[in-house]
Amino acid sequence: MRTLGATGLLVTPLGLGLAALGRPGYINLGHHDDVGDTDVAAMERHAHEVLDAAYEGGVRYYDAARSYGRGEAFLASWLQRRGLSRNDVTVGSKWGYTYTADWRVDVDEHEVKDLSVATLRRQLGETRALLGEHLALYQIHSATLESGVLDDAAVRGELARLRDEGVFVGFTATGPRQADTIERALEVGGFDAVQATWNLHERSATSALAAAHDAGLGVIVKEALANGRLTARADADGPLAAAAHERGTTPDALALAAVLAQPWADVVLSGAATVDTLRSNLAALEVTWDAQLDERLAQLAEPAEAYWERRSELAWN
Repeated sequence: MRTLGATGLLVTPLGLGLAALGRPGYINLGHHDDVGDTDVAAMERHAHEVLDAAYEGGVRYYDAARSYGRGEAFLASWLQRRGLSRNDVTVGSKWGYTYTADWRVDVDEHEVKDLSVATLRRQLGETRALLGEHLALYQIHSATLESGVLDDAAVRGELARLRDEGVFVGFTATGPRQADTIERALEVGGFDAVQATWNLHERSATSALAAAHDAGLGVIVKEALANGRLTARADADGPLAAAAHERGTTPDALALAAVLAQPWADVVLSGAATVDTLRSNLAALEVTWDAQLDERLAQLAEPAEAYWERRSELAWN
């Protein structure tokens, strides 16, 4: 166990994100095969199985969002079934996107982004109705400089009131200018945590995340496996797979170990959608990352613009 930045919230090095568990469609490679039966009740049972495996594997941080379909609802019903309180686990969620796919995959638009204060007020009420006292961290979903949300006085006022009520406030960053977004958030202040993409392909936010950590913010890493690109599904014969084979582990575990080794990372999210994948991810906790591996796999790094362009081309499935 460790604390999330200066918040005092207890977390574990590996957390579980529910992006791939709460809705039938997502952009992870092979997501369709992982989900199986997309009946709501079947998906809830499936999500509970993965959540159970995570808890039994020692995971104590769980990350949801209003746009993850029924992700918050599945998490809430699991917490109730297990009889878990805020003292047992730390729960974070996010506002800013509205899920619009209506439980379908074959749609042009799966979610709509709106970072207005009206959306914050509406979605906070929806989140609290589901997660209640379990909600420990509420985050702006995909803040960018272009959105203006970091300087929106109305939004900042609502978030300040939320902090006064005992819920910590954070933001997630996205896109090739993640570092700029994080730097601006540090300038305006008022945030307790940052969540950003960092993996062996996308390392552009390294210095900004280190600065956030030094400033006392909790640092959560998302998309550590690049939506499946850093797994055996996409790298069965590449340099990551070869290095993993030599170390007696799997590509996903090795890629996660690279993120876990970053001194500024408090929590690294697994986006597992099956129990087997979750257990493979948990093996990263036993993998040693060293300078030799870092140098060997540096070739996997991509320019930020190229990485995010490729990510935008991933299909919902």
